Amino acid sequence: MKDELVCPHCGKVMTRYRNPFPTVDIIIEIQGGIVLIKRKNPPFGWALPGGFVDYGESLEHAALREAKEETSLDVEIVSQLGAYSDPDRDPRFHTISFVFVAKASGQPRAADDAAEIGVFGRASIPRDLAFDHARILEDYFKTCPPRS
Repeated sequence: MKDELVCPHCGKVMTRYRNPFPTVDIIIEIQGGIVLIKRKNPPFGWALPGGFVDYGESLEHAALREAKEETSLDVEIVSQLGAYSDPDRDPRFHTISFVFVAKASGQPRAADDAAEIGVFGRASIPRDLAFDHARILEDYFKTCPPRS
């Protein structure tokens, strides 16, 4: 989608393009399951740790940063699960999420945008997942063998 703007300095008509926002989500494997956060801000619900990629930042660095900010864990990326781009995946605006699988050890602590944190096995994943994280976790459980 695009619209036109007029430059306030020279008066030239310019085209402004609207593009999706790049984001990352991280499936953090830890002793006992995977780490989920309960979101402090809308949209509410349980979610994979993640967030927006900063300008000049790689996807991998964004994943490491977001994991640390929200879970207080240092993680090691194991693989990339995939990219999720349904325009309706985030009710606020169109995002494209690159999903990474990572491993960590230690005790996760809720921080930044996380109101709560938990470690969940496949059978105990909360039903009130935000965004398209239920679909992402379904794909994860289908394609990723459990790692120790």
